[in-house]
Amino acid sequence: MLTCIALLLASLSTSSFAAEKPASAADQLKRFNSQIKPLLKEFCFDCHGAEKKKGGLNLEDHARETPQIEDRELWESVRDMLQSREMPPENKPQPMEAKRQAIVAYLDARLSTFNCDDTVIPGRVTIRRLNRAEYNNTIRDLVGVDFKPAKDFPVDEVGYGFDNIGDVLSLSPILMEKYLAAAEQVATKAIQIDYPPAPKRQRIEAEGMQRFSEDSDPDSVRRDGRLLAMMREGGAFGYFDIAKENTYRIVVRASGDQAGPEPPRLRLKIADKEIKVYSVQNSKNNPRSFSTDLKLTPGKKKISIAYLNNYVVNDSPNPRLNGDRNLYADYIDIIGPLNQSPPPPSASHKLIIPTQPARGKEAQAARETIRRFASRAYRRPVTDEEAQRLTRFTDIVRTDGGNFNEGIQLAVQAVLTSPHFLYRWELDPKPAAKDSVRNLNDYQIASRLSYFLWSSMPDEELMKQAANGRLSDKKVLTDQAARMLKDPKAAAFVENFAGQWLQIRNLEETAPDPDRFPSFNDKLRFAMRRETELFFQAIVREDRSVLELLDSDFTYLNETLARHYGIEGVKGDKFQRVALKPENNRGGVLTHASILTITSNPTRTSPVVRGKWILEQILGTPPPPPPPNVPELAEEGKVDATASLRKRLEQHRDNPDCSVCHNKMDPLGFALENYDGIGAWRDFDGKFPIDPAGKLPGGEAISGPVALKQALKNRDDFIEALTEKLLTYALGRGLEYYDTCVVDDTCKLLKSNNYKFSVLVNGIVTSGPFLQQTRKHESK
Repeated sequence: MLTCIALLLASLSTSSFAAEKPASAADQLKRFNSQIKPLLKEFCFDCHGAEKKKGGLNLEDHARETPQIEDRELWESVRDMLQSREMPPENKPQPMEAKRQAIVAYLDARLSTFNCDDTVIPGRVTIRRLNRAEYNNTIRDLVGVDFKPAKDFPVDEVGYGFDNIGDVLSLSPILMEKYLAAAEQVATKAIQIDYPPAPKRQRIEAEGMQRFSEDSDPDSVRRDGRLLAMMREGGAFGYFDIAKENTYRIVVRASGDQAGPEPPRLRLKIADKEIKVYSVQNSKNNPRSFSTDLKLTPGKKKISIAYLNNYVVNDSPNPRLNGDRNLYADYIDIIGPLNQSPPPPSASHKLIIPTQPARGKEAQAARETIRRFASRAYRRPVTDEEAQRLTRFTDIVRTDGGNFNEGIQLAVQAVLTSPHFLYRWELDPKPAAKDSVRNLNDYQIASRLSYFLWSSMPDEELMKQAANGRLSDKKVLTDQAARMLKDPKAAAFVENFAGQWLQIRNLEETAPDPDRFPSFNDKLRFAMRRETELFFQAIVREDRSVLELLDSDFTYLNETLARHYGIEGVKGDKFQRVALKPENNRGGVLTHASILTITSNPTRTSPVVRGKWILEQILGTPPPPPPPNVPELAEEGKVDATASLRKRLEQHRDNPDCSVCHNKMDPLGFALENYDGIGAWRDFDGKFPIDPAGKLPGGEAISGPVALKQALKNRDDFIEALTEKLLTYALGRGLEYYDTCVVDDTCKLLKSNNYKFSVLVNGIVTSGPFLQQTRKHESK
């Protein structure tokens, strides 16, 4: 079916598909009936008509009205198939590229027709899983442990340019395993068990001690394998360290050869003071431990053991008294301190368990603790049933002999693996009888706002406003947004929105050729990204005009980046705000080395990539994918490989299938050609002087970055594109045709309020799509 439609559209003349909108619905219907319906009949009805419904599709049913009135999904699919060149199939005649793009423009114009005054459609957002950044930040703010447990999670998928889009945030089995492991790690780190720390053990091996004897016989005390054998009076000594005053346990493992009327006696001394004398009644093949506890002061201590009662008799008339008594020692252990108090609770522990319950009050305290924690984790008050179910985990632990804190640990793990924590829950309370609009509740608004501006959970102030039902008040909402953008946690907005919109995250993977660009290193890479982040942050916090993103008189530099730019007077690694002069050839993100580097090839600049980046990220008009079988520059062979890059790119514009897009991209990219592959200024590309001149599609002449920035500032495309990008990021979904109402209204507000960044944010957070959603209807 799509083949037939694509063929009939391709057969129409380019002039028939001008991008102008018909004056009225009657004109649209007349045009549809006169130009499209006859071609449907000619190309498609034989297979997809009333008589032959191939694939169960009767196209005659779809030939009654213009695309924007009925069958929107069908016509959107037609447009997408044409733009991606999936249709017509390769074995069918192909339209010229200019004609193909004219068709796409016509369909875009038809499909964009929407009356904002008649219909309210806020749309629906797929339930969103916390992405890695949101998970880390939420854990940090929830339990006060900032150890980034999501660093080992699988990389999040990206949709519409961002990694917070509900449609692509799936949950794989391996990710679920990571969630379980992370929950256990977080609970263990955050909550301290009441037990004191395990006492340390210092061991002195007997064979490593220094020996001494009461006579001059060296065999009086000798080694017997790993044992210290004391054959006559004598012993051995060693040293150990005591860190703090406390009680310590001294353990000597010993045995003996029994002979005579008494067992061997072992004397223990510390610092030449006798501590105890033990009677060693066990045999050599049955060693045992002898221990004593004593209080010790800090310092290095000498410890010694000695054999006191040597006995050797071979000629007694009583054979029971004959024998050789000896003493053996294996090791000495010093264990302690023994009487340590539990360490003071950490900040994260007190955040979850502010006070320990009194004896007999554990059950009530567990309910209150879990209710409070789960309500913060779920970003809403938990129900009685939820609180009761979670509290059962603490009951199980106490029944098994565990203490209060261990029970809370297990319950916290359950909370952190609940879908109410892992997902931003906005499901309808109950299905509606038909499609309708519902207002989000205040807690859902609080979550949308906090994850939009902080990539994290709502703080206490937001939850307080939600509990009071005040976030539905747009004045309160905009006041909260202003407060949040000044908070240090708004750094996440810079990193996650600006980092993805401007694509400076890609800088980490960029690898310029070290032979062509020997000055590029990790230090410069960091400085490039940091400049853009600090610059965007200044626009946000100072509520400056969004047009300054295109052109400004300041930036942020450290010595490394200033030297790269050829700007003097900046010293040290610390970034500082620098006023720019016209001769610096800087100002605005288009001239940032971060952007210029990610839009270059490893060995050279790429006017095509830079132009494409401007079309996609700055103007919101991405070019279609290139036609198939278009050779690379080096393969064409029509132009001398030693010619200038500009000359070699001209061959693409000679190809009709390429010229439509390259006429849009190349002038934008060539306007930035004075910046090399890592963003340093240059006047020559090898031996060729740089020529940054060109014409924009509307015929406007530009020459260099200054003229380019001025041309972009004079167009509405930039603020429309920025609004669309920010709205996509805020909603976590791709935009639909009905979202044009919010975009248009916000752009009008920007124009009438000096393009202030706060106006852009406020236009989004007070919009219908941000505060409402279309209810899911009941299936019949």
